[in-house]
Amino acid sequence: MFTRPTLGLSLLALVAACDPSAVVTADSESTMELPHSSDAMATVDAQADIYDGPGIKIGWEEQRSGDPDTGYQVLLDGNYVGCGIPYRVYELAKELDYVPGGVPAPGSSGDVPYYLSVAREVADIELVSPNCLTCHAGTINGELVIGLGSTDLDYTSLAGGLAGIDQATITLLDDLFGLTEAELTELTKFTTRTQAIEEYITPRTAGVNPADNLAAILFAHRDHKTLAWSDELLMEPPPKEVVPLDVPPWWRMKKKSSMLYNAAGRGDHARIMMTASTLCIDSVDEAKKIDESMPDLRAYILSIEAPKYPWDVDAALATDGENIFNNNCSGCHGTYGEEESYPNIYIPASEVGTDPALATGASQFATRFIDWFNSSFYGENARLSPKEGYVPPPLDGIWATPPFLHNGSIPTLEALLDSTKRPTYWKRTFNSYDYNQSTIGWNFEELDHGQDAEPNPSIRRLIYDTTLYGYGNQGHIYGDHLSDSERTALMEYLKTL
Repeated sequence: MFTRPTLGLSLLALVAACDPSAVVTADSESTMELPHSSDAMATVDAQADIYDGPGIKIGWEEQRSGDPDTGYQVLLDGNYVGCGIPYRVYELAKELDYVPGGVPAPGSSGDVPYYLSVAREVADIELVSPNCLTCHAGTINGELVIGLGSTDLDYTSLAGGLAGIDQATITLLDDLFGLTEAELTELTKFTTRTQAIEEYITPRTAGVNPADNLAAILFAHRDHKTLAWSDELLMEPPPKEVVPLDVPPWWRMKKKSSMLYNAAGRGDHARIMMTASTLCIDSVDEAKKIDESMPDLRAYILSIEAPKYPWDVDAALATDGENIFNNNCSGCHGTYGEEESYPNIYIPASEVGTDPALATGASQFATRFIDWFNSSFYGENARLSPKEGYVPPPLDGIWATPPFLHNGSIPTLEALLDSTKRPTYWKRTFNSYDYNQSTIGWNFEELDHGQDAEPNPSIRRLIYDTTLYGYGNQGHIYGDHLSDSERTALMEYLKTL
């Protein structure tokens, strides 16, 4: 079953590997004057990126080092969000079944679920905040996998949960429990900001992620130099129609020289990761403090290994599939085994043919948001420099990562490799056991109608409608020329990665 996010949409860990929203183009006008860094960034990238075989090579850039063990504790208990719900309020909500439960992460020092952390460094009170694992831990075959992108969250409605707390509720809580001044301040801060962004981060379908639109709307509420929050918008916000994202697994990052599906994340990856702090921090000094621990968090991410396929594999068939893979797929996705390689390239959107919304400047990749980031504290040693194309990912642990493509539009690997089997309208159960070993992906129900023709809103939000803007399942037809037996062998090999 899918779960509903709480605590103000859980921040989504923002940009630690995602994509964008509706029809914002690179020509969008900003209502806030920012220095245009496009030419300078293009010069830097031109020095690093070169044409290489099937795509354009993305060069490596120096990264800060860190300690993975420290990084794991930062992930679970670090105050990198900067605000949240007072612990007393959280405890009350839990007693009233207002927030869902969940097991704590291994090694956590608190008694909160794995996707929440308790910060003890804010206003001398304990605050419960969402952490990166809200989006970057997922369940498959009943097992929680840290680093697996979550595909069972429902962001289509923020009603209920702590995201729905309003000023009247705060007043009631204060009357009942006598909140301290510090608790009132922090609760008001958190709820005011989550309500300011709510209507910009509500996608049409359960299971997809609105992270890039979240980044854009947070940028629109902040001064790019001081990082001070403004209740009033400082520049044109992103469209409210959210382009869907499928959260990629963290273990891919050890092989990648860029971040995000369109290679936009360049320079210091640790600095880009900490963009999650833009909901709560209010100054550059606060950002600098959080930045100190980000190299450790990145080091932990780089230490994560992909989970092994838990069921039987036909070894002889997989060997045949390896030859097919090396002859058809390795140029973009790399090689695996004793001598692994990964090309780090991006493919122009016009060539790969997948849904182009992300590659054409949606959400945080519209010019005004790129300029905001690049001229801010975050852009001091990092930059957003998106390409009009997509990065073919490493395929380690691909068996565990359905649905497929950057927008999660294809439920199985079988359908990814044979475009004739892709459903136009489909829905799934959101049960992590509902996995198909033959097709390598989620069992799904193909429908004869899309969202607009579905009268029941509870069912409508479960429908993945590939005719919607940004939800397309076209492109990546590189497996279509293979025979059925070749595709079967190839899929058997992909189980071993």
